[in-house]
Amino acid sequence: MKHLYSSFATAILASLLVGCGDEASGIQTNEMPEANYVGEATGNFSADEWYPGGKLGTTENIGSNAYSDQAPVVDQDKALFDAFFAGEQMFEQNYSETKAPFKGLGPASVRSSCFDCHPNYGHGKWQSQYSTKYANGNGYLLVVYHPDSEGSNDGAYISEVTGMPQTQATAPFLPPISEEGINIQWKHVTAMESGLPMKFADGETYDLIYPEVTIAQSAFNTSPLPSNYAVRLESTIGVIGTGLLDAIPNDSIRAQYAKTVSYFKRSGKDVSEYVNASFWDSQADDFAAGAWYSVSNGKLAATGKYADNSDAKDAKFVKRFTYALTRGTLQDGPGANAIWNITNVSRPDRPYLYTTSAWAKAMSENPTVIAKIKADSSSPYYADGTEKGIADAVRNLLDPKTNQFDNQWHNFTPDQTADQFYNFMVWHRGLAIPRARNLNDKDVQRGKQLFNEIGCASCHRASWKTGEDNYWKPVVCGDKPLPRYPNQTIYPYTDMMQHKLYMKNDIHGSWCRTTPLWGRGLSLVNTGAEDRLHDCRARNEVEAIMWHGYSKNSHAYNAAAKFYNLPKADRDALVKFLRSI
Repeated sequence: MKHLYSSFATAILASLLVGCGDEASGIQTNEMPEANYVGEATGNFSADEWYPGGKLGTTENIGSNAYSDQAPVVDQDKALFDAFFAGEQMFEQNYSETKAPFKGLGPASVRSSCFDCHPNYGHGKWQSQYSTKYANGNGYLLVVYHPDSEGSNDGAYISEVTGMPQTQATAPFLPPISEEGINIQWKHVTAMESGLPMKFADGETYDLIYPEVTIAQSAFNTSPLPSNYAVRLESTIGVIGTGLLDAIPNDSIRAQYAKTVSYFKRSGKDVSEYVNASFWDSQADDFAAGAWYSVSNGKLAATGKYADNSDAKDAKFVKRFTYALTRGTLQDGPGANAIWNITNVSRPDRPYLYTTSAWAKAMSENPTVIAKIKADSSSPYYADGTEKGIADAVRNLLDPKTNQFDNQWHNFTPDQTADQFYNFMVWHRGLAIPRARNLNDKDVQRGKQLFNEIGCASCHRASWKTGEDNYWKPVVCGDKPLPRYPNQTIYPYTDMMQHKLYMKNDIHGSWCRTTPLWGRGLSLVNTGAEDRLHDCRARNEVEAIMWHGYSKNSHAYNAAAKFYNLPKADRDALVKFLRSI
């Protein structure tokens, strides 16, 4: 949790961190003390690059709790400030069956706390085994899907468990998937498919690992049991700065797509290989239907109208969140959804459960479950106390086909109030990004030059400009404002698009959003780990870069090959740059 810093205290903190902050992040400067340069142009960095989130979205804190800082725009409004810290509790606390106001966990859940997946607000950590029993930073989510006849990794999710598969349950139920049946084997790459050696010319080596995941059919507590399925892992990313990404205008993202498409057309390459055809229609030269995310019943903060400045009921946003680019606005995106479906905690606009019919049927047919409920007349599933009555109650309550609409067996009182969800949205949209570090260092400046020269910036685009930030918000939040970031130059280092890296045991669907790089250099000091990529297979920056060169089909192969051919001093400089932004 953070505290409000005065401008004087912030200045003192910045000066104190000149030595200890740089040392803690593993970077030594070879220039005058950083405090002499913060906020000033230096070398090939402009003055505003010290503030990746702009003046409204960047915290001066670069220490071990920087990831949880509120943005300066939150400090400007006492109501937002109070709401931010109330919302922070919704993220950090454990939910349970009975502990108010953090009650409502289950009856099946992915985790009991958001903090479990996002250790100290950061990226999930590498795990040797899938377990949610302890709050250990296990940010892994299971992706269970149907491969095609050729073993393709882009098949549809299985229907027997939820899209974010649940491995926890409250008594007397069994989890949809029992964790004891989940097995992760980490394997080492012995040779790069691309032919790049696993030893640099100067003798330094690198080691690439990847997971193979299996789930025994007996681990599923569903009826029917799934068949013909495969599993991939996806780890959570950091939640810092997400409100700033939400403030990027649709038209700006459209321009990035158009520029990318134009490049590949000029190069005579198959555009559909490099730009996901589900998002861009090359013939129309505009977004395809799949690029848009629609939301209903919400108005924009500044205008009182809907997102397209009309009186239409629906608003549309270009998809920009999650690896698969499935969400278009933060207020109906990963956090807004996760506070409901990860913990299965209901709220006024979602007073129903996140479950599946197959799990509901299995629980209604399980003799042990029925017996335990029969022995407890206070259970909400007790009904008339007969085995049939209990089974019917269980199935009707747990089955999503009935629990959204049928009040025969229950009267849902939302676990989370509208005010609590509003506070959570203020917190989520109000998280700052830490300021950049060591931009006065000659090695960091050299690293930036190389980052651009070898082609990393083609996908990891440095800067964007936010618009008026006329954000959409759900009606459940009422008329109260959320943090806004109008007209800020920000430096997230992402093109907000998807690409394919063709890694061994690649991400489900192959296409993956370019992950923002900002603030990641503080991961070790904030979370205790610096694992990267979608399943934490890269344990440092060098491994992450070389995974980009595993296959010659990778969209980033050329950049990775150029990195491979750099002398060690230049490789180190590029890594130093990545740890500074």
